Amino acid sequence: MKDKVRVCLIGCGRAGMIHARSYMGGVSGAVLAALCDPSEENLSAASVETGVSAVFSDWHDVMKDPSIDAVIVVTPTQFHRDIVIAAAEAGKHVFCEKPMASDETECDEMTEACRNHNVKLQLGFMRRFDKSFRRGKQLLEEGTVGKATLIKSNTYGPSEPKEWMYDVHKNYGPLGEVNSHDFDTVRWYAKSEVKMIHAIGGNFRSQEKAEEYPDYYDTCSVLLEFENGILGVITGAQYVRYGYDSRAEILGTTGIIKVGSQQANNAEAVTSDRVIHVDSMDSWRTLFLDAYKAEDQAFIDCIRNDTEPPVTGTDGKMALILVNESLRSLLEHRPVYLKNGLPEESR
Repeated sequence: MKDKVRVCLIGCGRAGMIHARSYMGGVSGAVLAALCDPSEENLSAASVETGVSAVFSDWHDVMKDPSIDAVIVVTPTQFHRDIVIAAAEAGKHVFCEKPMASDETECDEMTEACRNHNVKLQLGFMRRFDKSFRRGKQLLEEGTVGKATLIKSNTYGPSEPKEWMYDVHKNYGPLGEVNSHDFDTVRWYAKSEVKMIHAIGGNFRSQEKAEEYPDYYDTCSVLLEFENGILGVITGAQYVRYGYDSRAEILGTTGIIKVGSQQANNAEAVTSDRVIHVDSMDSWRTLFLDAYKAEDQAFIDCIRNDTEPPVTGTDGKMALILVNESLRSLLEHRPVYLKNGLPEESR
């Protein structure tokens, strides 16, 4: 094993640069050795910030460089499958951001390629590495609140949707944009696969887009039933304006576990008008900064120690299935039933 795992970041946009900053001295046993992005502007800015001079505009060229040991894939989802398979064939370990792929068949192809070429594949569900979410998992498994009966997870994002986000047939809407982490969280906590899923939603904040995009929804609620009997509830929303809000709740037979807070800190001011003032969380980039560093470290550790990645291709596939089947349920106005976590046509 080399002293340092040499990593190339493929995708130097907003999310990609979170990983770049983690590797700038924050991940032991690794070095950010190269950058790749088709945007000259993104690539130049990333090179200046990181001090990395080895740059590629075409990801195909990354695969030809024998000095690169691993890649971090933070590109648009439609490119994930080809990049991951090419990396596996080139003998490079892979960290792939969510969503894993465009459909479950691509997920299977990616997992198989990495397995066949004996490289690691880890998916980017950073909430599994967040201290609060991990503590919730620990408390649950220690039986602190008895047996889990109902698991809730919510994500509400403050930003106004980009134009491309209104076509839910191409990007899933909030179920994919903000709730994919929630699906992974409840499945992780429940330690079971989903057998029934029923989603509803509505457009409350972007009515001016209703005629052009009649299926668009900015708010949704999803009811889940797991094979082990645990119930799940996921809620999501875009353009809430008040800040970034991500929390979870585990109701047990003898108590409840509450995970996360919408507050940016523990300070509050109470004024003479008897109003309590607190700061709200501004962004997922702030809330999960340490979790991103922890998941990047876990990826390098599994390479160096030859251990199973903590978040696998199967985890990525199952989360994608839940997003897809939730959207189907919402658009068809009916519950959808699964077996072993898979839709009927996949079995």
